[in-house]
Amino acid sequence: MVERKIKTIYDVVCPFCGTLCDDLEVDIDIKEDSVIEVRNGCQIGTKKFFSSNPSGHRYLKPRIKTNGEHKEVSWDEAIDAAADILVKAKRPLLYGFSSTECEAQSKGVELAEILGAILDNTASVCHGPSLLAIQDVGAPLSTLGEYKNRADLVIFWGSNPVHAHPRHLGRYSEFVRGYFRKDGRNDRFIIVVDPRNTHTAQIADLFIQVKPNEDYELINAIRAVLRGVELDVKEVSGVSIEKIRELVDMLKLCNFGVIFFGMGLTQTLAHHRNIDAAICLTRELNDHTKFLLEPMRGHYNVTGANQVFTWNTGYAYSIDFSRGYPRYNPGEFSSVDLLIKDEVDSSLIVASDPASNFPAAAVKNLFKHPLISIDPHETPTSAFADVVLPAAFAGIECEGTAYRMDSVPLRLRKVKNAPGECISDKEILEKLIIKVKEKLGE
Repeated sequence: MVERKIKTIYDVVCPFCGTLCDDLEVDIDIKEDSVIEVRNGCQIGTKKFFSSNPSGHRYLKPRIKTNGEHKEVSWDEAIDAAADILVKAKRPLLYGFSSTECEAQSKGVELAEILGAILDNTASVCHGPSLLAIQDVGAPLSTLGEYKNRADLVIFWGSNPVHAHPRHLGRYSEFVRGYFRKDGRNDRFIIVVDPRNTHTAQIADLFIQVKPNEDYELINAIRAVLRGVELDVKEVSGVSIEKIRELVDMLKLCNFGVIFFGMGLTQTLAHHRNIDAAICLTRELNDHTKFLLEPMRGHYNVTGANQVFTWNTGYAYSIDFSRGYPRYNPGEFSSVDLLIKDEVDSSLIVASDPASNFPAAAVKNLFKHPLISIDPHETPTSAFADVVLPAAFAGIECEGTAYRMDSVPLRLRKVKNAPGECISDKEILEKLIIKVKEKLGE
């Protein structure tokens, strides 16, 4: 029996969700260069590490679609074909970027500017409304460490971290022992506001079931009661006035409260006005106690995509370079809206899978035109792509920087080599930039 040689890498950052847990321990089989054990990670994050091992679903070489079938080609052929598609397009779309490192995102901005393209990230279909609201009225934000150490009242509004951010509860918000909350769960009161009785709601101290799409009304009813207004109704959004009064008393009496909100607020009726109202509620609660709020960001580096795009262009998402300078107008320059109106004639999808979650009409138009996919493995998007450029997993097979949901930057570590001919997203985009400039005569 051959004995395995194992290398253990400590303090690994998990590239799955916006919590960016940074305490993972990963065992690597040195001979096979594969992951054999992951400690401290949640089930989903652990699965991502194992999915990086060579298997049938991973792309090991670039591919070009010929006569309806993908055929493996060299990097030079694939980059030339991809650059040709982008240069010939009148209105190309560059979309995704939320599951890759900041260095690659910066190269994406450069490529979009050279092409005069539309540049967008997944915030346009998740927390884009949060960014709009923060631009409108500001936001009382802090770091996850502050909530861990100080919060004695935690509200999850329109989010379900048990499934979406599995270790958030244990590291930052519910079960964790903080500096000033040494008794962990017993020192915290958990409230969940959601239309559904989620698994997070089932472990909360108080569950408030709001009617679908009526969060805005409930938030403003809470604000009114907080200001001492007598509401001449028996219930608002399915919640009785008595329960609203009880909730307001709890909010006022806590020492340090936080509202973690998710897509249950950002992608329901009223969209960014929901977040406007939540921010105003948080600000008004600070007349009585200390209160903050935090968006529960999904993709592990969607916050980084917003940061990098803003550094480079002044705008976080939905950016149009067609006039030679960046213009910003969510709704007009957002990916879904452009695709539904069939205003895009080619697409470069980076570290994302819009075919799995965009509306059917948008996906249909996405597949009508030439499509390039930069992805480590097969997805519904890459399966229909004309050119597939195989990428290494950022945070597993290459280094980089990522921003946690609270905008704290963390360094991603490399724990193993990428299989086959896979290279990092940054290197792929650099190759595309060089080839596009060559074709444009720059």
